[in-house]
Amino acid sequence: MKIAGLILLIITLGLAIPYVNKTHGLKPISAADIPAEGAWAPLTQGNLYYRWYLPTEANSNGQTLVLIHGFSTPHFVWDGVLPFFLDAGYQILVYDHFGRGFSGRPTTDYDAELYVQALKELLDQQALSQPVHLVGYSMGGAILGHFAEAYPSQVKTMSLIAPAGFMTEQSATSSLINIPLVGEWLGHMFADKMLVSDITETEMAKINDPLAIPTGEFVVKVGKQLQYVGFVEALVSTLRHFNLFNALASFNAVGKLDIPTLAIWGTDDATVPFMGSEKLLEAIPHAELVAIEDGGHNITYMQPSIVGPAIIDFLYPHISSAAPNL
Repeated sequence: MKIAGLILLIITLGLAIPYVNKTHGLKPISAADIPAEGAWAPLTQGNLYYRWYLPTEANSNGQTLVLIHGFSTPHFVWDGVLPFFLDAGYQILVYDHFGRGFSGRPTTDYDAELYVQALKELLDQQALSQPVHLVGYSMGGAILGHFAEAYPSQVKTMSLIAPAGFMTEQSATSSLINIPLVGEWLGHMFADKMLVSDITETEMAKINDPLAIPTGEFVVKVGKQLQYVGFVEALVSTLRHFNLFNALASFNAVGKLDIPTLAIWGTDDATVPFMGSEKLLEAIPHAELVAIEDGGHNITYMQPSIVGPAIIDFLYPHISSAAPNL
């Protein structure tokens, strides 16, 4: 028994020490961390960071684009596509999900309702009463599907970039995340590696997109999130409470609403496999599909010179002469 107890103690210390090293010194996010270009929107669950990008007055087309980022990387994933949207005259609203970027980290279940209501409250807080164009990347695509089902009158068009919600099976790693304490330990131990696993110098050279986020810059921006309390916990809670693998019910419902829809997908996407596009077209038969040959899951920030113009081309027929709703 003494030997067994000693072995258990050694194993416990072996797991606990690196965890303490990873979590020691983390700080809560505060108003002092918020860039001057953006602001906090005080919502029911806490402060949500947002930022507006505005075209010149002469160039404005009176239309609003709201960009919904994915699971882990916050609003900076849109940096490469912003010039295309601004040049086309769109006013752009970006924001960070709760638990990411510069938004608060509420202690709650990070389920679909949290993300949908945060988007709804943000639109209301920004007085966006007219329908807007929504763009969702990865998990943001699933959020967009749920939002459009709940609030169809606020959605003018949907652009889905490698949207989550079209895989029906969880990975073994995701199953481990569901185990209390184990998920948090895995998150803190490996988040820094997993968050940058799909962007390498080799890929950058192969893609050769001048607007792609440079590898070093991407790593630095992702790393900043790991400095704050609650980031890893938000990711773990999302995996536990938000079904990222199957959002077909919402997309089937949205498919009956006749909302103009675009899907952009990389054929080599290892995170949300391209075969999911078949299910998307079954759920939303009127959707347009743009396939990026050899593109991975990182097309939003690695191949913005393809993604940006594709969205602009899709949106062009849906531009109206309505006054700006900002």
